[in-house]
Parts: sequence; C-alpha cells; structure tokens
Amino acid sequence: MQGKLVLPVVVVSLVGVLASAFFLVREHTRTYRLVLASGGKTGEYYAFSQAFAAVVARNHPSIAIEVRATDGSVENMELLRTNQAQLALVQSDTPVQPPVRAVALLFPEMFHLLARTDADIDSVVDLRGKRVALMPKDSGSYALFWPLVHHYGLTPESMTPLPMPTEQAQAALARGDVDALFRVITLGNPAVAELLQTGKARLIPIDQVDALRLSLPYLEAQVIPKGTYSGSPPIPPTDLPVVAVNALLVAQEKLPPKVVYALTSTLHQNRNELVALYPRAAMIRLDTSQDLGLPLHPGAEKFYRQGEPEFFVQYAEPIGLLLSVSVLGLSSLWQLRAWLLGKQKNRADSYNLTILALMDEIDRARSLEELEALRARLFDILKRVVTDLDVDRITSESFESFTFPWEIASNAIYRREMLLRGRPGADADRKDR
Repeated sequence: MQGKLVLPVVVVSLVGVLASAFFLVREHTRTYRLVLASGGKTGEYYAFSQAFAAVVARNHPSIAIEVRATDGSVENMELLRTNQAQLALVQSDTPVQPPVRAVALLFPEMFHLLARTDADIDSVVDLRGKRVALMPKDSGSYALFWPLVHHYGLTPESMTPLPMPTEQAQAALARGDVDALFRVITLGNPAVAELLQTGKARLIPIDQVDALRLSLPYLEAQVIPKGTYSGSPPIPPTDLPVVAVNALLVAQEKLPPKVVYALTSTLHQNRNELVALYPRAAMIRLDTSQDLGLPLHPGAEKFYRQGEPEFFVQYAEPIGLLLSVSVLGLSSLWQLRAWLLGKQKNRADSYNLTILALMDEIDRARSLEELEALRARLFDILKRVVTDLDVDRITSESFESFTFPWEIASNAIYRREMLLRGRPGADADRKDR
C-alpha cells in the first residue's frame, strides 16, 4: 500500500520541480517588448527616445524598445491608458491618468516663441491679430499655449491660431504664411536653429514668470543663452528670458518593477553612453526631491532608494557567496575604488572652487564686455566638466553637485547684466543677492 502511494508522490513532486524550473528559466530568458510613445520625428522627445532605446538594448538585451512618433504628451497619455504603449515622454503639466507612474525627471523644455522679423512682434501681447502656427491639438505645446496667452489678455478670437504638424508649421513661418510659431522644446533643436539662421525669424522673450506661476505653478524661469542657435552672429544676440516645464519619463503601473529598475539605472548608470548619442542627456539629474506630480513607479523608487547599480541587486546571492571566501581580495578592491572616487571628487571640487572664484569676479565686473568674457569662461568650464564626465574623470554625482554652483553663477551674470544695463528690477535683484 505504501509503495503504491510513494510513486504518485514522487511523480507529482518531480512535475512540480520541472514546472518551477521551466517558469524560472522562462522568466530569466524572457524578452520584454515595450513601446515608447515620444513625439514628432523632428522633436527632441523623438531624438532622446531613439538614443535611450539604443542604450537600453546595448546594456539590457532582454528589453526591446520600439519608439513611436506621436503628436505629443496628450496622445502619449492616451496610448498608455489603452496599453498601446508602456512608456512615454510627457511634459510635467500634462493631466495624469491613474495607471501612469513616474520613472525619471529628464530635462527642462523651454517655451520658444518665434516671430517673422517683418511681423512687428516684440512680446506675447503683440500676437493680437496675428497668424500663429501651433503644434497639433494633442501636443503638450498646444495645451501650454493657451494658459500662457490668457495671462496676457489674449483669446482664440483675438488671433488666428493654426494647429499643424511641426514640419508644416516651420515651413509656413519660413514662407510667411504665418506671423509666429510656438513650440515647447529643449535647447538646441536643429530644426529651430536652421529656421533662425535664415534670418527670417527671431526669438521673442517671455517674461512675468512670477505672475505666471500664480496660475501655472509648474512653470519655472529659464534663459536661452546668447549664441544657443548660432555663434556668429549670435542667436539669440543676448541671454533671452523665457519660461519652461520639465520633461518626464513615465510608465504603466503594471510594468514589472525589475524592468523599470533596469530602465531607471540605464538613465543614470549609463548616462555617458546617452550623452554620446544625445548630448542634452547631460542635463538629466538623479533628483527625486522635486514634486513630479505623480507617484514613482515601484521599480524606479527602488533604484532611487538604495542607489546601488543593478548588478549588485541582480547578483546579490553570488556576491554574498564570493564575499564569504574572498574578504581580503574584495577589501583591496574597495580601497582601490575609494582611491579612484576620491581622485574624481578632488577633480570635481577643483571645478567648484573655480566657479566660486569666478562668482567673485562677476560681483566686481564693471562692464558688459567683462561679463561676456566671464560668461565665455563659465561655458568653457561646463564644456570641460561634460568632457570629464564622458571619460569618467568625474562621477555623475559630482556632476550633479557641480550644476548647482554653475547655475548660480549663470544667474549671477544675468542679474549683473541687468544691473549694468539699468533695467527695471535690477535694484531688487541686487538686494536679493
């Protein structure tokens, strides 16, 4: 009787072991195919998404990302809601759907208002009675345009708004079929640079940021630096005040945490590779202190909470075994690592000290020519730091600590310039400092 019971038990146990092994192997060899909703093919979202997909494929072969061109943030949210996409890039002002979770804060996106040089447009108010090319209605740029112009007392009836695809909008401005064009993009867009370099269009400043933030709290003050779109002659000819929102990478809540963890680690641990393909990825920060407007995905939260490379998470058990038999060897490696990190930190600290010395010179500047020379030195320092980041002479954490004093110095130059030019509000800026 007992012999008859033993055989079924053994068979069931064996089937259970084989089934467990099958599912374990399948999970470890599974390829996750994801769709990333980006933006128009001439936009920065699409360019960043292509670079991100390539770096993810290089470092995580089990994750394959298909980049889909879209009309922008609103459409991207709908694609996430209907499961036609699992990842998306959106602007921080975009209304959030319940199944969406944040993965990372990417880079600021500047408001670009371009006007024909012969259209007599010097400010947002001057759009009254003009033909204005806008991005498609499902785009974040289109959604942001109306609360912006409403602040200046403009309505759809006070102008001729013309939503159209990006390429058509820029061609229409170049031909003179419209008087102005509005886009929200990150700095350095090649299509915008090409249009501005024709001399047929120029950038228009957008000020009153503090007043705008009363109704649009997601906006922040930004500056398009002199010479961003051409160095000779410089376009814009001076630092141009504008406002901006942030670009976010978001994901469906049901996406496995280990997949989102891998994606998040790629943004930060493999940033040098991203910068090589998309230079503006250098602006991505390891920052979860800022309110992103929606909860973090569990996979992203795990990365930010422990801050360890994915390798140590994925191979925790083998490393533990190796640690028990190789304490002395690992201790030596740890000391070497500490020495290298210390060397990288010292190099980063030297840049920060240079910035502090530069700020003293900014305070003592007595002419616009001095400020221009100081600004050139400031951007030269940034170029050297980004180069050092690319070749691992400094760490990504050191780069993040460098950006804070660099931005303070950049703002100090701008405020000093306003003071020297005798602009309204300069005295208030001086007291703030």
